[in-house]
Amino acid sequence: MSAEQDDRMEALLIGIDAGCLPVLEKLWDEGRLENLEAVCRGGVCEPLESQIPPWTPSAWPSMYTGVNPGKHGVFGFVDYDGYDWRVVTGDSVKEHSLWTLLDHHGMSSVVVNVPVTHPPDEIDGAVIPGFIAPEDPPCHPEGVLEEVREAIGEYRVYPAYARDDQEWTDEERMGEYETLTRMRGEAFDYLAEQHEPDFGFLQFQKTDTVFHEFGGDWEKIRRVYEAMDEQVGRILENHDPKRVFVASDHGMGPYEKEEFRVNEFLREAGYVEATQGGKGMPSWNPIRNQLREGNDDDTWEPSLTEKVAAGLAKVGITTKRVGSGLDKLGLQDMAERYAPDGVVRTASTQVDFPESKAYMRARTELGVRINLQGRDPEGVVPQSEYEAVRDDLIEDLRDIEAPDGEPVFEEVGPSEKYFSGPYTDRAVDIVTVPNDFQHFLSAQLLGEQFDDPTEPWNHKLPGVFAAAGEGIDGDSVTDDAHLFDVAPTILAALGLPVSDRMDGRVLPHVEETEAWNYPPYEVDEASVSAEDADVQDRLADLGYLE
Repeated sequence: MSAEQDDRMEALLIGIDAGCLPVLEKLWDEGRLENLEAVCRGGVCEPLESQIPPWTPSAWPSMYTGVNPGKHGVFGFVDYDGYDWRVVTGDSVKEHSLWTLLDHHGMSSVVVNVPVTHPPDEIDGAVIPGFIAPEDPPCHPEGVLEEVREAIGEYRVYPAYARDDQEWTDEERMGEYETLTRMRGEAFDYLAEQHEPDFGFLQFQKTDTVFHEFGGDWEKIRRVYEAMDEQVGRILENHDPKRVFVASDHGMGPYEKEEFRVNEFLREAGYVEATQGGKGMPSWNPIRNQLREGNDDDTWEPSLTEKVAAGLAKVGITTKRVGSGLDKLGLQDMAERYAPDGVVRTASTQVDFPESKAYMRARTELGVRINLQGRDPEGVVPQSEYEAVRDDLIEDLRDIEAPDGEPVFEEVGPSEKYFSGPYTDRAVDIVTVPNDFQHFLSAQLLGEQFDDPTEPWNHKLPGVFAAAGEGIDGDSVTDDAHLFDVAPTILAALGLPVSDRMDGRVLPHVEETEAWNYPPYEVDEASVSAEDADVQDRLADLGYLE
């Protein structure tokens, strides 16, 4: 920054994973979160509609690029190469981020804990990646993570415990949540002091995972959000940014209706074929085990033992049958505890991708993929029949009713209604939006189409957006703010042109700027994904993939 310029931060973006007004307003009514409330009450504060699918690995890139998944290329936790899959990384995102656009204009940034930013962009400033990065991730500039640890003490991306670790009490787990939240604020505070950035982006992830791990336990939710608010207060006091933005990737709420197992429906309808010999649906557990053995692969192949288990399953000897026998002897818990994850997986009924006409690959994709000839390695649906098969399947899915007689899906439609851009071939062919996001969707083959929800709390579409400070029109009103609008609005607030490739618009709270044709993103198709086993270890606990 030049000598004539104010050395205050031009803009700060506070990212709250799963932040939404029903949760925030309840906490404000209790007299909590005074720092965040001051921001939200001091300017504009409104719902922010998320995208489809409203899950972390796709939604945060949509927010920080301003484009839909069809343009940035990330639709879920994994990428697919035919029927195989690998964990996504920052290299999977094929569009400029907000901080790289600012770098283009000579503005510096500090970015801390933002999901899907590993490996980090090389910009003027500093980047410490967040969720889906490995523990001890490469950061920018090189050595900055060690510098942060020297300054503030311990810094970790993930909790020190696994969710199924019975030795950790709830109180110890909550202490870990608060510790991780504090680490984010202290790391950002230190880096902002060192780099004096024009733009800061600090993301809090535990505001989401507290719901996944503890459901609607309000006392635990309150503690995590209060820990987050304390760090927000620290940053605002120490750095006094000219403009403050708050945004979330999606909302959160109860799932009060039955879980619906999409692939069970598709199997009964004749679209899905089952097997007990493949590596199955995407899951973190077998990847975790392989990486623990010293392999840094980002996918998983069955071992000899796992293949033997699959062979036994084909003749009716499954972990489930053996387990029922052990249960009679009182040994079922011990068997489940010590059975290798891969053995359990290969001995269970799975979708046979190559033999199926259509299937749900992963529940967080919110849709069905057609096994198409000429696109998929062993496609069985001819190109000439694609539209007819898709139309029939859309109608079948629209007609599905829950046990209460209400439709399971609020909307079922072709992917092009939701996605556009050069990477739409990576998407599902049919998008399935649960009715009011009350039904948990599962990709598992478990015998029944409906059951109690695996998670009683999960993602909702309405998140939150707030803005306050210089140039923010606190009297402006909009009722249709969208996730894609965040990046262009921040650029405009800084007086910079937005990208003409962005799907979002400049919200009326700031003065609109022109659109530029920024240089195209340079795609490196040879890039690889996560190198570190620790990330797989932690992700296995979150339950996003089955």
